[in-house]
Amino acid sequence: MAQRLTRKERQAHTRERLMHSAAEVAARRGIERASLDEVAEHAGFTKGAVYANFAGKEDLFLAMLDAHFAARLEELDRILSTEADPDQQAREAAEGFMRALATEPEWDRLFFEFAVYAARNEQFRVQLVERYRALRGRIADLLERRAQQLGIEPVIPPHEIAAMTFAMTNGVALERLLEPEAVPDGLYPEMVATFFAGLRTRAGAA
Repeated sequence: MAQRLTRKERQAHTRERLMHSAAEVAARRGIERASLDEVAEHAGFTKGAVYANFAGKEDLFLAMLDAHFAARLEELDRILSTEADPDQQAREAAEGFMRALATEPEWDRLFFEFAVYAARNEQFRVQLVERYRALRGRIADLLERRAQQLGIEPVIPPHEIAAMTFAMTNGVALERLLEPEAVPDGLYPEMVATFFAGLRTRAGAA
């Protein structure tokens, strides 16, 4: 006999389905054109289920972004917590990003949808930037911790290194979105491994 879900578990399941539906609808139609009616229907619920879990459309999309960022950060934390070789860690982190693009193809389109929508909506932009900076700050902390473990004194501040990796990641996502055949799966891992190898070389020289 299947175990019945608790009320909290049912709510978490409903939220997850709604966020997944919102990602698919927004990637296909754009955030501005995506309606809560369509999101709810696509998930198999009424619009009332959306308002029972989220304050509105923007709250739904920001919650979806929070969940996505948290998952990527958890994976990066796991990778950097191992004793693996730094080059291997860099490649593994980059390969994880490429797997995410392959398994969640709507996310690269959706990220740029967020950026376009934020450019036209100041309140949403502020909330998006707040989350973006928080994620970048957490990644900078992880990089600083790993550098200390390796006994490396970074020649570039960790928060700037985090910003550089964001720029590389976003650039690869854009190139893959526009011209996927020009971005083979191994390109980004090689880029990241080369970047961090260069940083270690500069730190050693310094």
